[in-house]
Amino acid sequence: MLKEQMVVKNSTGLHARPVTTLVKLAGRYKSTIELVYNDKAIKMKSMMGLLGAGVKGGSTVEIICDGEDEQAAMDEIRELFASGFGE
Repeated sequence: MLKEQMVVKNSTGLHARPVTTLVKLAGRYKSTIELVYNDKAIKMKSMMGLLGAGVKGGSTVEIICDGEDEQAAMDEIRELFASGFGE
């Protein structure tokens, strides 16, 4: 199991476009991937769960990857967050 803190760098937070990107990314991996925000764990394969979390720009979230391809998933998620989801 891998855990890592990440900052949402884009000013608009996790709205529809970045959430769609995260859900598609998570769907490519066999690992269980969760985003923890305000002490609530949300499955990253859940579009509605991520949108409903209301993650704002500048917030810190924890990403948890657990499974056979956890390292590859974490690496790709880290790159997405670092790039501000291209915004």
